[in-house]
Amino acid sequence: MIAKPDVNTLIAGPLGQWLDEQALVREKAQELARSRWWKAAIIAGPLLAFLWILVPGWFQFNLFATIGAAALGYGWGQLPRSKAIKAVKVGINEAIAKALELQYQLNVVPGTSFELCQRYELVPSYDRSRFEDHWHGDVSGRSFALHEAHLKERRGSSKNQRYVTVFRGAVMTIDFSRRFHGTTLVERADQHRKLLGLGGRKDSVKFDGHQLDYVDVVHPDFEDEFCVFSDDQVEARYIVHPQYVERMIEVQKAFAGKGIRALFCGGELVIAIETENMFESGSIDAADDRSRIVRTVEQFASLANLAHALNEPERGSQSA
Repeated sequence: MIAKPDVNTLIAGPLGQWLDEQALVREKAQELARSRWWKAAIIAGPLLAFLWILVPGWFQFNLFATIGAAALGYGWGQLPRSKAIKAVKVGINEAIAKALELQYQLNVVPGTSFELCQRYELVPSYDRSRFEDHWHGDVSGRSFALHEAHLKERRGSSKNQRYVTVFRGAVMTIDFSRRFHGTTLVERADQHRKLLGLGGRKDSVKFDGHQLDYVDVVHPDFEDEFCVFSDDQVEARYIVHPQYVERMIEVQKAFAGKGIRALFCGGELVIAIETENMFESGSIDAADDRSRIVRTVEQFASLANLAHALNEPERGSQSA
């Protein structure tokens, strides 16, 4: 289990001093935002009123113009607030990462772990994406990386076109206790069904021509939630052993049944899990800092412990 940093110690140290300085920065950002909103209202208000009076029959156009002006005015005012919130978020998360002897960056370019998630369909196809909150370093002596992904798919056409969230969650990679000869996928039980869902799950699945065959895991509770596919049946049964099955079930319960997927490939365990938007430790209100720090520490610890729990201890001479 990861040793969580003490929040009182964090606030009593350099982070607390820096947050005190940021309190004034945030107050100024609030004042600037309010000033911009007033200016936008003073400029746009009379123009919009004149438009509604001059051409009252143009209802849709007037409504569109009003909504557009309101959105532009709000966005202009929100800019200084957003900048201040982002600065606080980065400062807090960097301090938490330092206490854990890790590194944190707000922006991230997804690497091979996310490519594996795409190839083996741990995440759905998408048309828009946003990646952020990159934590990386060693956790419990193993190389660890985590980032958030928000994926959206375009649906509808022309005027009805919209973007719908198809995945929001964390993608994690942690060195496994042994290297693998094959590739093993632990997926949700309903992910790979036969045509039209008739006849239950598939006997095999292909990903870019790479075939993985179903692995029978004799555990009714496990098979209700998960299915296992692999190109090495012997190794898959070594990885997904009875104790691991029990661990996976407990983790699923701890995370309230959210979609957990795991891929064992090379020497790494890749995990994708659907979550809320996490690590939002920044706030415009300094009074919220402590509660948000506590929440971010808990969120990171829960995911790091998940990765640790889905790994396995060394098995003496059997480890490779």
